[in-house]
Amino acid sequence: MNKKKSEGLRTWIEIDTKALKHNFQIFRTLISKATMLGAVVKSNAYGHDLLQFTRAAEELGIDWIMVDSIVEALALRVKGIHKPILVLGYTLPSRMNEAIQHNISLTISGLENLKTAINVAKKYKRQIKAHIKTDTGLSRQGFLPKDQQRIESILKHNSRWIKTEGLYTHFSAAQNPTHSKSTDKQLKIFQTWIDLFRKNGQKPVIHAAATAATLIFEKTHFDLVRIGIGLYGLWPSIEIKKNLDNKIILKPVLTWKTIINEIKSLPKSTMIGYDATESLFKNSRLAVCPIGYWHGYSRRLSSIGYVLVKGQKAKVVGRVSMDMIVVDVSSIQMAKEGDEVVLLGKQGQEEITAYEMAALDDTSWYETLTRLNPLIKRLYI
Repeated sequence: MNKKKSEGLRTWIEIDTKALKHNFQIFRTLISKATMLGAVVKSNAYGHDLLQFTRAAEELGIDWIMVDSIVEALALRVKGIHKPILVLGYTLPSRMNEAIQHNISLTISGLENLKTAINVAKKYKRQIKAHIKTDTGLSRQGFLPKDQQRIESILKHNSRWIKTEGLYTHFSAAQNPTHSKSTDKQLKIFQTWIDLFRKNGQKPVIHAAATAATLIFEKTHFDLVRIGIGLYGLWPSIEIKKNLDNKIILKPVLTWKTIINEIKSLPKSTMIGYDATESLFKNSRLAVCPIGYWHGYSRRLSSIGYVLVKGQKAKVVGRVSMDMIVVDVSSIQMAKEGDEVVLLGKQGQEEITAYEMAALDDTSWYETLTRLNPLIKRLYI
């Protein structure tokens, strides 16, 4: 990339907009022309930068934007994002009026939540746009089947205050192709909600599929799909990756980089880092990089993680500190201070994937991405 963009930065994240466009087109071809495509940009767009990613997705033609909170939704509205926005998470009663004012749709998923929304709408004499969330088996947010008649009655008698814009659910095991029976069971329960609403003359936007179900369960597509991890170029699970890797290509859009700020040669048996957890087994040439767990590089990668320098792997030596790591560049003779270092992504023929980093960290790649410090500069290229 253009060096001027990263000039003055010790660590930065590059977002490949061509890869993003590729992923968008993949999902657009998987669904019918009548089905809308929503981008899930919650949690700082899975670490990719909320505003910049949303703008890029909007330019591609995304139909809906999904966020976790009213805070994220407002951050987008005030910066000129005009696409429909749905808040997937809980909205505090004190902030519901902001949703009305800024044309933001809210998830309503519990009886008290619904009553509160109605009262807020009455207070301000304006209608709230709601997506009714149903719990069909995930056992988190959502109305249960036993709530159906009561909820439908409340909505019918308060249509002046609550616009039932959407009806949706979320699957618990769609990321595993072998668990299709579980998804089918949830679909049957969800269908009873759809039938009830249609019977009463309501025509909400129906949605159920996130990335996993969009990829492998076509019957779950309905009016709208919610694509999160897939837009960022990663698979929702290893099982789906193995199942579709030879049929569909997803391209990771994120590369995380830093620099070498110091190089030193140390003799065999030198203890490295806090608590002297690692001793050099030979004379070594070590490089210091100015990133650590504050930036999102897990402390669990101490002594087992690796980075890329000059297109070669360099192992992390000793403890990951708050703001520094030490890597072994003994076999990379050309390495020098100021060199670019890849923490996550490709360099030359080598690559460190989010899957690999997450495995070393004993976590999921979702966490690996979302914990990247939001203060790190994201460069869209």
